[in-house]
Amino acid sequence: MKSPVNFALIICIAVLGAIIVNLAGVSSPALSFAVGAILSGLACLYLPLPSLKPSIQDIPSSNQEEEEEESPQSKTLYVGNLPYRANENDVRTLFSEHGEVFAVRLMKDKRTGKRRGFGFVVIAAAHADDAINALNNQVYGERTLKVREANEPKK
Repeated sequence: MKSPVNFALIICIAVLGAIIVNLAGVSSPALSFAVGAILSGLACLYLPLPSLKPSIQDIPSSNQEEEEEESPQSKTLYVGNLPYRANENDVRTLFSEHGEVFAVRLMKDKRTGKRRGFGFVVIAAAHADDAINALNNQVYGERTLKVREANEPKK
């Protein structure tokens, strides 16, 4: 069975075909709808409709994801001993002074939703060492930060 979107598209084309056939001079609405539906069905059969299903090229493989994580353009840094009141924007602002920041993830407790005091920052690889040297053991929000390159995630 076709998806609801494709079915709705075919119905719309059938109605449009019925309107065009009706304007051509067929007086019966039922006959014009039937002729419009047949013409739109033939058009859909011979004219390719774009598929809404993702193609195999659109789905990233696990190898592609690993390549992106290991790409030389970015590095993931572990940031520990963060103040509990610090949010993603605060950490992004702090690290953006030392290089281009791509992402910030602060870890939260699953049960309570409160921040756990550590997180990860994805930063441009060219600036990662500078950020580590500048921010490791620096006081931020009355706490001494611990910044280092993150370990590989456990599988």
